Amino acid sequence: MKGILFAVIAGLSITMQGVFNSSMNQVISGWHTTVIVHLVGFVIALTFYLTKRDGDIRRLPSVRPLYITGGTFGVVVIFSELYAFNELGPASAIAILLVAQLLTAFIVEIKGWFEEKKIAVKGYQLLGVALMITGVVLFKL
Repeated sequence: MKGILFAVIAGLSITMQGVFNSSMNQVISGWHTTVIVHLVGFVIALTFYLTKRDGDIRRLPSVRPLYITGGTFGVVVIFSELYAFNELGPASAIAILLVAQLLTAFIVEIKGWFEEKKIAVKGYQLLGVALMITGVVLFKL
């Protein structure tokens, strides 16, 4: 149940972030917005880290270097989302973004990439993906 709650919070947050960032982008530019968004996010994350202090930062050297680069995707996400929101509008941009996320996650699980548990593809899953893509196409008409 907690996983569903946090997934809903993430979905709401992605949409609101895109709306806010798109508005800021119209005033100051995409790269300025991207930098400010990440600076504000860093301050908030650092504040939570300093108050929560969960985990053990000394274990950082045991993390594969590839995974430490994950933050770079945040830069790509913010900048790409800004552009998509301005070109397509929030609803269409989020619809396409969600399908791209689902397809990427599905491929990662099917292939077992990045230490994820490998899953077998089931027909109903492919049908679900096809329905989502069809929904986005219909939504854009």
